[in-house]
Amino acid sequence: MRKVNLEGLTLLADDVARLARFYHEVLGFAIVVEEAHYVEFSNSGVRLAICSKPLMAENTNGHFSFSEQRSGQAAELNFQCDSPDEVYTLYDEFISKGAMDIMKPQVKSWGHTTAFFADPEGNIHSLFAINPA
Repeated sequence: MRKVNLEGLTLLADDVARLARFYHEVLGFAIVVEEAHYVEFSNSGVRLAICSKPLMAENTNGHFSFSEQRSGQAAELNFQCDSPDEVYTLYDEFISKGAMDIMKPQVKSWGHTTAFFADPEGNIHSLFAINPA
């Protein structure tokens, strides 16, 4: 089986500027490309970008899926923290800056301290840290 390398992740947005501001101002991602319908962030590892649905429709010969209204969760970003304490600190910081409160940090049975928050378009993401043994 051929292995492919995940190079990037692009979130689709109704309001690219609003979502990009959130990822920049709340989560701290540095913007490296900023256009009306596309924003790309500096990140070690996987490239993170936000793109408007109309631009993706244009790029895919008008594929119908980019004009349909989305329903339900489509993607989750997982942000690993260095410690459980950092999960609590970052969660409080993100909520105070406008992230939506989904679930406050909790110690989970699978050995992580985990919290969930949502960005302005309703995408739910997690903060987590592996609990010390």
